[in-house]
Amino acid sequence: MIEVVASMARGPVFLAGELMECLITFTNPMSHLSTSASSEMLAWASAQIHCQFHASESRVALPAQGNKQDVQAESNTVLIPSRGERGQCVLDTPPKILFCDLRLDPGESKTYSYSELVPVDGPPSFRGQAVKYVYKLTIGCQRVNSPIKLLRVPFRVLVLQGMPEPPFTQDEEVSPSNPFLEEEEASRRDAQPLERALDMLMVTTSRRCPHMFNITNMPGKVAKFCIFKTVYRLGEDIVGTFNFSEGDIPCLQYSVSLQSEEEIHQQYQRRPGQTISVTGHGRHMESCLHTASSHFSLPIPLNVTPGFSTDIVALRWRLHFEFVTAREPMEPPTVLQNQSEVTVWSGAEHVDVDTFSWDLPIKVLPTNPALASYVSQFTGTNSINI
Repeated sequence: MIEVVASMARGPVFLAGELMECLITFTNPMSHLSTSASSEMLAWASAQIHCQFHASESRVALPAQGNKQDVQAESNTVLIPSRGERGQCVLDTPPKILFCDLRLDPGESKTYSYSELVPVDGPPSFRGQAVKYVYKLTIGCQRVNSPIKLLRVPFRVLVLQGMPEPPFTQDEEVSPSNPFLEEEEASRRDAQPLERALDMLMVTTSRRCPHMFNITNMPGKVAKFCIFKTVYRLGEDIVGTFNFSEGDIPCLQYSVSLQSEEEIHQQYQRRPGQTISVTGHGRHMESCLHTASSHFSLPIPLNVTPGFSTDIVALRWRLHFEFVTAREPMEPPTVLQNQSEVTVWSGAEHVDVDTFSWDLPIKVLPTNPALASYVSQFTGTNSINI
């Protein structure tokens, strides 16, 4: 028996275009003192990345697949990284051979390093209501005259899509210069694609430009709303403020929800006019009658998928507002200046109300993969016995 352990050193989350590194250890667990101990042999081992796509048949109408059968694919001696997986493989990298003819004596182990750039032309990891994109690193191993054994290590991929153009040329420095760094070190750091992408991400999401909105319904103005920016990265807090003192219509209650919209493109919809799938990721609700101002803070979870678009599906983000307003003016409680006794104000037992909603589109971008690794459902490690 040979134990195979694969471990991603930096964690299970990567940015598209980043270099993935994985250590793969092959061990003969038998003790050399055992009377039944003997050397173990492996003919070869290889590793590659693949992305598996799965769609809900009730929501997505995919083009019909051909009926051609691959005779080699049906053989368990041919390496197919997606063998036994649901859906179809939409992306894979060329396999890299780790070794040929490995011999391990009792108690001996050998470690091999696999590195590969995460493809930049693939979709991000996504588990939606209609569509799923799942990335895995697959290690294939085979003994002589035996079937191929597959070890899969799932991981998450973040893709930078929809980021505004930077206000600087590509030759300029993205991050602030550090006078304590030598010029050679600074230029070498800026030349690395991952650091440069993260710097651009920080600059884009750190730029504040307050946006003001007048919240109105048919009877009149309800409040003024201010949000400091509309582009965020995973893990940030969305902060907004309401000013009800400028409103003409009393607002009894408001709620703000962070939502994602999963829309199947028209040519792939199972039914004409198919509704968009909406998923909530957080909600703030507050009673605000006779309140001059209020604010909310909604955190963007680190484990959600930033906005993206493929040939089949598009994911967008929005803030969904709901307001409950009174149809008639409501006088606030009055307290006399020289009144010494305690005054108790009771709210009305019945109020005629109107409700209305409003959606504000926002952009959600990735964050540093190392930060997202802390809350990932994946461990970046897996093992198998051959």
